[in-house]
Amino acid sequence: MSFKNLLFRDRIHSKWLILLVDTLTIMSSVLISSYLVGKFNYTTFDLYYVSIYVVTMISTFLAMGIHTRIIRYANTRDMMRIVIAIMVANLAFCVACYAMVYIPMAKHFVQPIWEVFIINIFISISLLMVSRGVIRDIYSYLEEAEHKCVKENVLIYGSGQSSLLVKNAIEAQKQLMIRVCAFIDNDADKINKCIEQTHVYSAKALAALKERFGIERLLISSDDVIPTEQKCIFQQCIELGIKVSTVPPTNQWLNGQAVMSQFKDLKIEDLLGRKQITFFKDHITNEITGKRVLVTGAAGSIGSEIVRQVLQYNPQMIVLCDQAETPLHDMQLELAETMHADKTVIYIADIRNGNRIEALFNRYHPQVVFHAAAYKHVPMMENNPAEAVLTNVGGTQTLADIAIRHEVEKFIMISTDKAVRPTNVMGASKRIAEMYIQSLNYRESFVDADGYFPESTQKTKFITTRFGNVLGSNGSVIPRFKAQIEKGGPVTVTHPDITRFFMTIPEAVQLVLEAVSMGNGGEIFLFEMGKPVKIADLAANMIKLAGLVPNQDIQIVYTGLRPGEKLYEELLNHGENALPTYNKDIMVSSSIPCSYADMKQIVQELLRLCCSNNVDPIVAKMKCVLPDFVSNNSEFEKLDANFIGISAQK
Repeated sequence: MSFKNLLFRDRIHSKWLILLVDTLTIMSSVLISSYLVGKFNYTTFDLYYVSIYVVTMISTFLAMGIHTRIIRYANTRDMMRIVIAIMVANLAFCVACYAMVYIPMAKHFVQPIWEVFIINIFISISLLMVSRGVIRDIYSYLEEAEHKCVKENVLIYGSGQSSLLVKNAIEAQKQLMIRVCAFIDNDADKINKCIEQTHVYSAKALAALKERFGIERLLISSDDVIPTEQKCIFQQCIELGIKVSTVPPTNQWLNGQAVMSQFKDLKIEDLLGRKQITFFKDHITNEITGKRVLVTGAAGSIGSEIVRQVLQYNPQMIVLCDQAETPLHDMQLELAETMHADKTVIYIADIRNGNRIEALFNRYHPQVVFHAAAYKHVPMMENNPAEAVLTNVGGTQTLADIAIRHEVEKFIMISTDKAVRPTNVMGASKRIAEMYIQSLNYRESFVDADGYFPESTQKTKFITTRFGNVLGSNGSVIPRFKAQIEKGGPVTVTHPDITRFFMTIPEAVQLVLEAVSMGNGGEIFLFEMGKPVKIADLAANMIKLAGLVPNQDIQIVYTGLRPGEKLYEELLNHGENALPTYNKDIMVSSSIPCSYADMKQIVQELLRLCCSNNVDPIVAKMKCVLPDFVSNNSEFEKLDANFIGISAQK
């Protein structure tokens, strides 16, 4: 048995041992106080005095539960309880002494000695606090000596109440193997001061603190993160090789304790430094609650997040439609673990199959449709233009036309910034789909193979949402870079100057839902995407986050632009302006819609061309429809000369 266990094992280290130690401490205190004022002569009178004082003090301690506190976890609040207990006990003793004056047998033995009374208060408080501090330090020393552990030196960002709670929780749980060396903060009122024996330094001193203490990690309480300061401190840590972990809010700690598994390492998304978006839940609730909702592409990155967030607004039903069997099955398993599983319906179908989609609408009668199904990978669609048109254009037309016939209230199409001044087939197909969706709001009457439909069937409001890349989506750069780093590199970037707009998936979907509430039909909503991010910087930061050095441990290799890829993305086409809405993170395009009759003819012609094996006429038709569609790094650049010549002649 170790020396620590001998001293602190549960059978000995009990509340009664604490009470015994406190009793001896109190007796020593009153004897020392009496001796200091020259009032103690070891007479019977003095023994009665001490006995009554000790009984009064111990009774107070028992009543206030001072002995039930575990000394090795004592904090400032426990110390304050001791101070209060001593003051109450001394007051009670004083009252008891005066009361005994009226007892004939006791009035000659007990009289309060004020000098002893006053000095004893300070001595007893000091001795009790010192005894607890010594026991706590001995326990910590013996525990570290027993485990011979090497602790990780950390800093805590912020010095508010939540950061202090994190520090106390770490120090109380030795198994975390963490040593808090200091706080860092940008608050000038706290810098160079101490909080519970821990110094507060400026965030500018991060490099010096790493050198001095060997700092390995920075802990950030979720309650103390300030977005405007976040990116700067994160970037400093990455450059210095300091890991960053966020600690969940205290109300999320397991059993009231901070658990290492809950500490989340810094993600590349955190380096964007994006401000918290604003959205209005009440507006969304009015559009979703109690409604039957259909989500196409429900197994994809955006579609699945739409499902998760829509379920929070208590819809009557949500239908998950996708043709990808395995991802849809995974989504079904995820939903089966939630309380909302009974509100979800899994429906496997291709949006290009009108019969299957018609059967879906006949059976479930959706009132709100989120259309997220699409082919999105630029190089693949550059090699397969017919598939891009058949799904992104033809599938959208099929779904939208059926939505009109079934009097859907709102139809929301998820588009992309690649539809703006497209340089690839995928972006062009999404732009034509946008144009068709927008034209449906301004038709005089709706016509299909069955003839004309009366005005009463034209109640569907068509809304388009357009935003940039979402971090962590299927096939995006983040998962690819992560996989390349895990394999030891190299990390491949197409061009050193390429940039992209980025947004997290939850942010994008929140704004999609907000756009639903403000849309009256015909709008193309744009989202505030922040500043464009340089992909080369993104790759370098991900390598640093892995604790490696770019171009030393892992090489960054530039492979050249892929077919259809462009250096810079845009959110507005030529002639479009962004108009504000009541939500500062959402704007609406002022684009002029096309004629429904013209768009229907264009779509039919494109779909007809897809029946042949020749892709050039398909792309040529798309370029004819979209004058600003100029291919980049693609085999279809050969077609641009014809259209540039035609434009010049005009």
